[in-house]
Amino acid sequence: MSNNLNPLAGTADLLDELDKKLMVLLRDGRTLIGYLRSVDQFANLVLHKTIERIHVGNEYGDIPRGIFIIRGENVVLLGEIDKGKEENLPLTEVSVDEILDAQRREQDARIEKQKLLSKALKERGLNLLADLGHDDMF
Repeated sequence: MSNNLNPLAGTADLLDELDKKLMVLLRDGRTLIGYLRSVDQFANLVLHKTIERIHVGNEYGDIPRGIFIIRGENVVLLGEIDKGKEENLPLTEVSVDEILDAQRREQDARIEKQKLLSKALKERGLNLLADLGHDDMF
């Protein structure tokens, strides 16, 4: 029986991504975009010229973060950025202040909706568990 699995698969495959522009989704929900400069056996990453991209609806804003070190255990998703598609995003770029304000409003609306749901369930004799944050889920 032949085994087609690469024995070096895993973090060693990230070596092919060195110096490429990557998008990294973190366990806490943040999205980082930067150039992969280093990786180790634990999939710890060093990104250069990193930005944190915040999406709200069909708008986004980029916060410059510089050099960013990421523990491998915090990476949920990682992929190379397609330069052609990046230039034709179906999103509108807004200032950092605007996107942070939109993010705050979105979070406030989510909290208000959660309160209404909790109140409605409580009136029916049911309790809703508190919303677990990203860190509580792992």
